[in-house]
Amino acid sequence: MGLLDFLSSKERGARERKAAELYAAAVAQARQPALYTDLAAPDTLDGRFELIVLHVHLLCRRLGTLGAEGTALAQALFDAMFRDMDRNLRELGVGDPSVPRRIKAMIEAYYGRIKAYDAAFAAGGDALAETIARNVYNAAGATPPARSMADYARRAQQAIDAAPAAGLLDGRIAFPPAAARGAGPG
Repeated sequence: MGLLDFLSSKERGARERKAAELYAAAVAQARQPALYTDLAAPDTLDGRFELIVLHVHLLCRRLGTLGAEGTALAQALFDAMFRDMDRNLRELGVGDPSVPRRIKAMIEAYYGRIKAYDAAFAAGGDALAETIARNVYNAAGATPPARSMADYARRAQQAIDAAPAAGLLDGRIAFPPAAARGAGPG
């Protein structure tokens, strides 16, 4: 192994550590009880997946604005998420032959969600609540819980956008409280 390979390997290891820290923060936030109690997200495997996808995507959106280093970290975060999904499927007893197929379906779902979330953030109004209603709550239209979750998602995105770039690039993020005082499904 040459010096350049060693340095590249060392940088990759540091990036993977930072991505793992961001992923752990996103998962911890996605598991906040207030998301399931105050905001009425379904406490199911699908509901938890949806909230992890939402939080990881909010981080990746910001990381993508931070140049090549941010883009590489966003990719490492995506990779960390799907390595964890693979591990979780195996722990749940999903048979080895079907894991790759399920991971592929989850990746396709992720890309569909991020496209919908990006369009909804850009559209404004009730678009984000409608997208969250469809993805998180399996509901049509901007229901009160979906509106509350959309408000939370906007606050989370604002907190991520306001976070110092150096901290994010070093694997650190502080999410806002999962539910604003008085916020609830209505």
